[in-house]
Amino acid sequence: MRDFVARHIEALPPSGIRRFFDIAASMEDVISLGIGEPDFTTPEPILQAGIRSLQGGETHYTSNSGTPDLRQATAAHLLRLYGVAYEPKSEILITVGVSEALYVALAAVLDPGEEVIVPVPCFVAYQPEVSLAGGTPVPLVTRVEDAFQVSAANVEALITPRTKALLIGYPNNPTGAVMTRERLVALAQVAERHDLLVISDEIYDRLVYGGHQHVCFASLPGMRERTITLGGFSKDYAMTGWRIGYAAGPAALLSAMRKIHQYTIMSAPTTAQAGALEALLHGEEHVQAMVTEYDRRRTLIVSGLNSLGLPTFEPQGAFYAFPAVTATGMNDEAFAEALLNEERVAVVPGSAFGAPDGFVRCSYATAYEKIEQALERIHRFMLRHG
Repeated sequence: MRDFVARHIEALPPSGIRRFFDIAASMEDVISLGIGEPDFTTPEPILQAGIRSLQGGETHYTSNSGTPDLRQATAAHLLRLYGVAYEPKSEILITVGVSEALYVALAAVLDPGEEVIVPVPCFVAYQPEVSLAGGTPVPLVTRVEDAFQVSAANVEALITPRTKALLIGYPNNPTGAVMTRERLVALAQVAERHDLLVISDEIYDRLVYGGHQHVCFASLPGMRERTITLGGFSKDYAMTGWRIGYAAGPAALLSAMRKIHQYTIMSAPTTAQAGALEALLHGEEHVQAMVTEYDRRRTLIVSGLNSLGLPTFEPQGAFYAFPAVTATGMNDEAFAEALLNEERVAVVPGSAFGAPDGFVRCSYATAYEKIEQALERIHRFMLRHG
């Protein structure tokens, strides 16, 4: 029998995160700093909105684009926070999380072989999704010396006649970096000069700390018409399992994305849309409470890792710390594996995100007390290896 697996799928590497999660799942007494998921339960008013939706018999498909109320609320949310106006009917698409939004955006705009510049480290799905959509990912390495921010000059150096788009994700997973307005304006000028599309994943937009501010890329001068903004509810509102997100952008691009969405998804989950509407209308106090707690954990983990001889870039957003582990003499994979086996602490090698060797990702989306225990275990580990 012939091999029925498509060659381009065979060539895709497995997720670098999954291997460590699978190992950790087979062990007892593991403290996980690996998973990028809030440990908070979805706020009660959002839960109740979902329950009311089910009890009210809202168990059918919605419009392909999402319920009118949710699209209207999403447009109002983006206008209120960032001053970017979208027409709810034609310029907002409700999706099954940002993961679907990313795929349909790439599939809608890429012809075979067209290039997408992808700054790394980045979310593990970015480069594979470009490949799945028929494009060619072109990684651009960012460095801790530059606060993991993207340089316009470095982007420009990678542009070829086949470059179609730039895919950015800030606040950043895995580094916690937040781009400054000045850097984003410089990127906008490159995009305009070379007629590039920008796909901006802003899933962590509300999770910023220490006086830093998130800048919505589409709000920059001239960028609304060449930007697809991806956002959602998983991180800001602790709704990962609800699988609900959105894309916002020019009507022509959203129309193309809607075609793919119609044929592959039909519509996002009806119950999740009800919860998302409640989140946008009445969830702000819960967002602020979670941000306050994440900031407390951020201070603990960054100071703790630094004190243990693991120099850690100070994250300004999201909920990840990204320490350098070279002091141990190990590479990132060896460090993560040894720490898991010896002390039952799970972290993720930075190479899983396309980072240069020598970093690991530690999520502080876990309880404060668990982080304290993890730091104690890492201390013992560093006494042996540091």
